[in-house]
Amino acid sequence: MREEHRMHLVVVGNGMVGHRLVAAVRDRDTPGDWEITVLGEESRRAYDRVALSSYVDGKSEEELRLDDDGLRDDPLVTYHLGDAVSGVDRDARRVTTQSGRTLDYDALVLATGSYPFVPPVEGRDLPGCFVYRTLDDLDAIKEAAAAAVANPARRGRPSAIVVGGGLLGLEAARAMRLLGLSPQVVEIAPRLMPVQVDDGGGALLHRLVAEQGISVRTGVSLNGVAQDRNRLVATLSDGVELDADLVVFSAGIRASDGLARACDLPVGERGGILVDARCRTSDEHVWAIGECAALDGRTYGLVAPGYAMAEVVADRLLGGQASMTPEELDMSTQLKLLGVDVASFGDAHATTEGALEIVVNDPVAATYSKLVVSDDASTLLGGVLVGDASRYGALRPLVGSALPEDPVTLISKGGAEPDAGALPDSAQICSCNAVTKGQLCAAIGDGAHTVPELKSCTRAGTTCGSCVPTLAKILAQQGVEVSKALCEHFGHSRAELFEIVAGAGISSFSELIARHGRGAGCDICKPVVASILATLGNGHIHDGEQATLQDTNDHFLANMQRNGTYSVVPRIAGGEVTPEGLIVIGEVARDYGLYTKITGGQRIDMFGARVEDLPAIWSRLVEAGFESGHAYGKSLRTVKSCVGTTWCRYGVQDSVGMAVELELRYRGLRSPHKLKSGVSGCARECAEARSKDFGVIATETGWNLYVGGNGGFTPRHAELLVSDVDSGTLIRTIDRFLMFYVRTAERLQRTAPWIEAMEGGLDHLRAVVVDDSLGICADLDAAMARHVESYADEWAGVLNDPAKLERFVSFVNAPGTPDPTVRFVEERGQNVPAPGRPDEPVLIGLPEVSSR
Repeated sequence: MREEHRMHLVVVGNGMVGHRLVAAVRDRDTPGDWEITVLGEESRRAYDRVALSSYVDGKSEEELRLDDDGLRDDPLVTYHLGDAVSGVDRDARRVTTQSGRTLDYDALVLATGSYPFVPPVEGRDLPGCFVYRTLDDLDAIKEAAAAAVANPARRGRPSAIVVGGGLLGLEAARAMRLLGLSPQVVEIAPRLMPVQVDDGGGALLHRLVAEQGISVRTGVSLNGVAQDRNRLVATLSDGVELDADLVVFSAGIRASDGLARACDLPVGERGGILVDARCRTSDEHVWAIGECAALDGRTYGLVAPGYAMAEVVADRLLGGQASMTPEELDMSTQLKLLGVDVASFGDAHATTEGALEIVVNDPVAATYSKLVVSDDASTLLGGVLVGDASRYGALRPLVGSALPEDPVTLISKGGAEPDAGALPDSAQICSCNAVTKGQLCAAIGDGAHTVPELKSCTRAGTTCGSCVPTLAKILAQQGVEVSKALCEHFGHSRAELFEIVAGAGISSFSELIARHGRGAGCDICKPVVASILATLGNGHIHDGEQATLQDTNDHFLANMQRNGTYSVVPRIAGGEVTPEGLIVIGEVARDYGLYTKITGGQRIDMFGARVEDLPAIWSRLVEAGFESGHAYGKSLRTVKSCVGTTWCRYGVQDSVGMAVELELRYRGLRSPHKLKSGVSGCARECAEARSKDFGVIATETGWNLYVGGNGGFTPRHAELLVSDVDSGTLIRTIDRFLMFYVRTAERLQRTAPWIEAMEGGLDHLRAVVVDDSLGICADLDAAMARHVESYADEWAGVLNDPAKLERFVSFVNAPGTPDPTVRFVEERGQNVPAPGRPDEPVLIGLPEVSSR
C-alpha cells in the first residue's frame, strides 16, 4: 500500500541508465519521499550492455547483472519486468502497460533507450538475419551459429556478415568468431568506427582487423538479402555478392521515442525526446534520460552521458538545482576490439576552430596516436589512440587543461607520461560516472585508502574500468600505500598467494578462492594461480580443474599466431642439436607445410600449425627425442650459448656444456614472467649473457653470474651478483635466485623491475641468496630440487592421455573439421600467412566473392 504523503515515480526502462537513476534516488532520498515503480520491456533484470559480447565469451547472465545495491529488497521500489508500457495519459498522469496494468505518477522518467537500426532492405526479416542488441538476441545468434557449425552438409567454416563497422559492429564480429564463424564486416562509412576515430586511426584499425582474418569492406552499403538454398546472399552497393550462414545487423541505433510521439511530446529532427538542461521534457512532470533523450536536439549513444543525465534528474527530483549542457557530456571511449586497443577522447576530430593535430603514426609498431591541441599548443582538446591505448587514462583527464609537457613527447614511444598529481581538482578522472580528481581526493581524506574503497564510495572505475590505474596513482600521490591485491577476487599479492598455496598445501583454484578469496575468479587471477600450482608440482597443467585456468597459449601448449595457427618450438638445450634431430625437424616442417626460422635464442621455430595437427607433430618430435620448448609459457625459454672451449680458440670454459645443464635443470619452471638466459665462454660475450634475466660469463678461474637484464621495451644490462665461482656454487646461486623470484615477484613482472622494486635492490638480493640473511636458502634449495625431480614433458603428457587429446580440435561441435580460415602464400620459398592491406583485405577462408 502506498502512503498518501509519498510521491510516486514511474521509471519506464530497466537498462543501465534507468537502473542508475533508481539507485541514485534511493541513495539520497533518506526521508523516503518517493515510491518508485520500474517498468521494463525485457523480462531480465538490468545487466551490463557494455559487456554484451562477453556473454558469448563465457560470462553468464548472472555475472552480467548490475549490482542491485539492495534495490530488490527495498520496500519503496517495485519492479514489473516483461511488461512494456503501451500508453501514457499525460493529462491524467497515468501509464498503461500491455498486460493492462495502470499506474499513476507524480513524475515519469522515460529511460527507454534505443533500438537497433536495420537498413530498410529487402530480405532483412529472413531466417538467419539477426540484430545484435540484447541477451535474447545473442541467445538466438548462438543457437543459429551452433547449428551452422554442426551442419554435416556444410563444407568449410560457416560465415557471418556483420552489417556495421562501428563500435558495436566490431564487437559483433568478435562474437561471431568466438562462435566458430568467419565474420565479414560491411561498413557504409569510408572507415571503421567513424564516430570515434579519424582517417589515420581508421586505416590502422582496418589493417589490424584484416590481419586477424576478418574481411572488412568499407564505403559500401547493403542493398538486400536473399535466400539461396540453405545460404543467405547479401548484395552490396558495389555489386558484390557475399554468401553467409548468418547476417547480423549492428549498423547503429535509433532512440526509442515511440511512447513520446504517441503522447505528443516533442522529439528531435533526427529522433529522440527533446529535453532541456534539466533533462525535462515540455511536460513538467515527464523527464527523459539516456539514449532516448535528445539534449539540445542531439542523442548520445554511450553510457557515460546517460549516467550524467540520471544524476541530474535524481538531483532535481529531490529538490536540487543540477543541470547540464552538451559540452559537459564526455563522449570518451576506450576499449579493446578484436584484441586491438582503441580510444578516443575530447574533440577527437579537431572541430574546434584553430585546433592543431599532432600525429605519431608508427606502422612498424602498429600504433597510431593523435593529440588535438589549441592553436597555441598549450591546451589539450582531445585525441585518438589505436594499437596502444595505455596512455588514455592519463591523457583523458587533461582535456581542457594546460599540457604539462611537449605534446609530441606525450604520445611518443619512451616519452614522458602525464603526472596525475599535476591535474587540477576539476579534472574528470572517471568519465562514465563523472568523478573528478577533487572528489577522489576528498574520499581519500575520508578514509578510502584502497582502489576498491574508492570505487565503492565514488563509483569511479565501476563501469568500463579504464580509469582504475589512475585511481591507484592518485592514491600513491596522496601518500596512501596502494594495495598490492592481485585482483578484485583476492586481497593478496601474487607473492602472498604463493606462500598461502605452498604453506597450506592447497592443490586447486576452487579451494584457494573458497578459503582466501571471493567470487568466481577472472582472467587475471586464474592464470596466476595456475602458474603457482604448476611451480609447486601439482601435475600436468591440463589435469582436472587446472585445464580451465590456462590462457590461450597454455591451453594448447603452443603460441597462437596472428592468423590463428600455432607455432611449435621444441627444446634445443644450449642450441646444441644432432644432424638426425635437424632432419626430423625438417621432415616435420615439410610434411605439415610449416614455416621454419632459427631464432635469436638458438631454437628452430615452426610456424603455421593447425590446432588439430599439433598432437601428430609433437608425436614425431617426441619420438625423435625432442620435448616442449615452453615457448608458450611464462617459464624458462632458452639458455643461449657460444661454442666455448669446444671449438673457439678464445674460450676459457665449456659454455655449451654449462648452457645445456642449466636449460635442462630449469626447463618447465613456471614463473611470473618468461625467463631467458645465456652462457658466454669468455669476456667477448658472444652469447649476449648480460641482456638476459640471468647470464653467465666464463672467467679464467670460474664463472661470473649476472642477473636482472632484458632486451624488451626498456633494454637493461644485467648486474654482477657473484664472480669467479665454481660450477657448483654457480648453479646453487641460480637455483636460489630463480626460486626467490618465483616466490616474490608480482604478476607479469620481469626480473629487472623486480630487482629495481626490491628495497635494497641488488645488495638485498645478494644478501638473501648468497649470504642467507633471511634463513631461507635451504628451503629455496629444496624447492628447486623438487622441481628438477618432478619435471615431465608437457607434450608427452598430452600424447599419453586420450582425455587431454580431445581438446585439440578447431571446433568442438565438428571435431573432424579443420579450420578453413587459414590461407598461406609463398614468400622467400616458404609458406607465410596471406597478406592483407587496409585498402584490399584478403578474404581468408571465406567463400569467393563473385559478381552476378
